[in-house]
Amino acid sequence: MSDASALEKLRRDGEAFMTEVSLEYYRAGAGLVGAAVLQPIYQKYRSVLGEESLAMVLDAYRGAPPGSEEHRSARVMREWQAEAQSARALAELEEREIAWESTAALHLADGREMDYQRAAIEIGNAPDAAERRMIDDARAKLVEAELAPLKQEKLQREREITEAIGIAGSYNETFEELSGVALTDLAAQCQAFLRDTQAMWDEVYPERVRSTLGIDPAEATRADALAVLRAREFDEFFPGREMEASVRRQVREMSIDPDAGGRIRYDVGEREGKRSRAFCAPVRVPDEVYLVLRPHGGQTDWNTLLHELGHALHFAYMRPDLAFEYRWLGDNSITEGYAMLFDHLMQNPSWLGRYSGLGRPKLQGFMRSAGFEELHFLRRYCAKLLYEVQLYGGGTPWRSIPDLYVETLTRATTFRYRAADAFVDVDPRFYAARYLRAWQLQALLSETLVERYDEDWFRNPRALEELRGEIESVPELEVNGAAVEHGGRLFSESLLAAG
Repeated sequence: MSDASALEKLRRDGEAFMTEVSLEYYRAGAGLVGAAVLQPIYQKYRSVLGEESLAMVLDAYRGAPPGSEEHRSARVMREWQAEAQSARALAELEEREIAWESTAALHLADGREMDYQRAAIEIGNAPDAAERRMIDDARAKLVEAELAPLKQEKLQREREITEAIGIAGSYNETFEELSGVALTDLAAQCQAFLRDTQAMWDEVYPERVRSTLGIDPAEATRADALAVLRAREFDEFFPGREMEASVRRQVREMSIDPDAGGRIRYDVGEREGKRSRAFCAPVRVPDEVYLVLRPHGGQTDWNTLLHELGHALHFAYMRPDLAFEYRWLGDNSITEGYAMLFDHLMQNPSWLGRYSGLGRPKLQGFMRSAGFEELHFLRRYCAKLLYEVQLYGGGTPWRSIPDLYVETLTRATTFRYRAADAFVDVDPRFYAARYLRAWQLQALLSETLVERYDEDWFRNPRALEELRGEIESVPELEVNGAAVEHGGRLFSESLLAAG
């Protein structure tokens, strides 16, 4: 078989694998099954994910002229194949983790029992600080005893497997080589952002915590952060029964079919076993895309639906004639950028006035709340990247990681973090970098659309046509000094991390 034929077969078999494994992740994350059965899928497609396939893609990458279409294709395939080495080896641990999350239960101090997946929802909705901390105490105790060891083992083995491939000398250097993202430069930007916004954060943090929760800001924990960000005081303006209809109306006014001709399937109701963290699952790109949300309440759900819809529209309107690697793979900064472009409509006064029940008297208060949430998440993800660079870097002993986590995240957000979450609050393969680059891309897109089509660009069909034209006119975009491919890479844990 020629090299070209072998690569084409890898594309066909790779897409079949991605469809099967993505469907399994969707079913487990949506609570449709109690556990994901991944190992048989990896075994079935062992030739797609093995060392020989990686070697073939590496040879194609090295042999293609830089800047050529062949080089670009092989670069995307190379990252996918490198990630496959650890994903395949860790499938059994992944199954155990998913099964644990679907069945684990908290035993609260007052005698109640609560599903682990509902803990974050109940914490965010609890108006009483003592109730929040009781739930979080039980959650942290369970996580530390059972989930954290699983997560730590996965992280350790992933680092070892990745470094053993030999693409670069360390895990961090391998990520940089594969992704084109300069972690050192991005980390420096994060440090500068935290430094430059510290005075602003010091001003808004205590006021927001006192006015929302009525507690001493110095005593606030990450559990309290969930309640602050939940913003329950605005619930009446964002009713759940109107959420989907309002968002669909906005998308239709932009001359987009929100169902993409039936290719997007919405799953936004309550279901036992469903993940508390929403996600978008492209099972067949662009023909079968699932949007999954478990209701938390109020503006949180509206924000989340818009975010996941940005993902869903991206995948469901992908050009079907593109090669497998351009429909499925690439830098997730792009799909996260689309998702953020949509969720940031919740910070647009024109959008709020047209599609929510928020009237002018309440608008200023809501905008301050939304601004606090934005600054909090930016600072949190800057801190996550700085923490994860050290976590994967190998210079910090594993026993010291929990203290590093608590110090780094607490210093950035002021909310006190727990050591129990040090190995749990980690998105795979520096996904924090994808989010941070997506924030940059979202800002560029939004600024351009507002400049050309005013604040209400979101209901202007011409804005959609220009956005589509700009994206399709170039093979890749530049964000933070690194090229990003247009496809949407959803592989292994990354499927559920993109929520």
